[in-house]
Amino acid sequence: MADLQLLLCSDLDRTLIPNGAQPESSGARDRLRALAARDDVQLAYVSGRHRALIEEAIETWSLPLPDYAIGDVGTTIYRVAEDGWSPLPGWQAQIAPDWQGRDGAALAGLLEGIDGLTLQEAEKQNRFKLSYYAALSGDSTALLAEVARRLAQHGIRAKSIWSIDEEKGVGLLDVLPASADKLAAIRYLMAELGADEQQTLFSGDSGNDLEPLTSGLQAVLVANAAPEVREAALAGAAQPQRLYLATGGFLGMNGHYSAGVLEGVAHFMPALGRWLADG
Repeated sequence: MADLQLLLCSDLDRTLIPNGAQPESSGARDRLRALAARDDVQLAYVSGRHRALIEEAIETWSLPLPDYAIGDVGTTIYRVAEDGWSPLPGWQAQIAPDWQGRDGAALAGLLEGIDGLTLQEAEKQNRFKLSYYAALSGDSTALLAEVARRLAQHGIRAKSIWSIDEEKGVGLLDVLPASADKLAAIRYLMAELGADEQQTLFSGDSGNDLEPLTSGLQAVLVANAAPEVREAALAGAAQPQRLYLATGGFLGMNGHYSAGVLEGVAHFMPALGRWLADG
C-alpha cells in the first residue's frame, strides 16, 4: 500500500446504499469504486448490519469491497480481503472487560422477564451485541431504566441504544459494552493503521451516526439526511469546521448518498477532489 492519504469510514444504509426516497446521481458509485481502488485509500464500512448483511449489501448494490468492516453497531471489526474476512481480535479483547466475562446470551438471562422485550433473530446477535424488539406503545424510558438497573446489579458496564424501525413500526434495543460503539471502533482502526485525524473522514446520514459526525473527526453528512439530523449534527458538533453538510454541485451531482460522500472528500482533501474531477 502507498502512503495512506485517506481512511474513508462510511455508514451504509442511505449513505452509500441509495435505499432512501431521494434519487441517486448517475455515476456516483462508479466514482466511489475508482476512489476505493487507489493504493493510498483505505475504505471501511461502519454499519449496524452484521457481516452477512454487509456482504449482501456489497453484492446487491455493487459496492466496492472494503478494506475493513465495522459491524454490529461497532462491536465487530473485520479485515476484508478477496480470500476472506478476518476479525481483529484486539478489538474484542478491549471491549470484553465491560461485560465481566459474560457474552450476549448470558446477559439475555439477566434481562429475562422484562415486559415488552422480545429477542431479535439469532443472526442479529453476537458475543458483544444483544438485540431486542420492543413495542412502540410502551414507555421506552422506563424500559431502558430497568435494563440498566438489572445489569448494574451484576457489575455489567453496558450502553443501551434505542432506535425505531419506522417501516416495521417497532422499537429496537441494542445492548453493547459501554466502550463499544461506532466512534470507538473507528478510533481503534485509526490506531491500527496509524491514521491521524487529517487522514480520516467519516460519512453518515442518520441519528445513529451522530456520535462520529459530531466527534471532531472530519465528517460529512450527505444531502439526503433528514432535516432533524442536520440540526442535531450542527448543534452537537464539537468542532463545527470539521463537519461538512453536502448540498450537491460537485461534478454536477446532487449530494445524495455516494455523491455526498465524494463531495465531502473533495472538501476536506482537495487533491483527491481534483483527481475525481479529472476522471
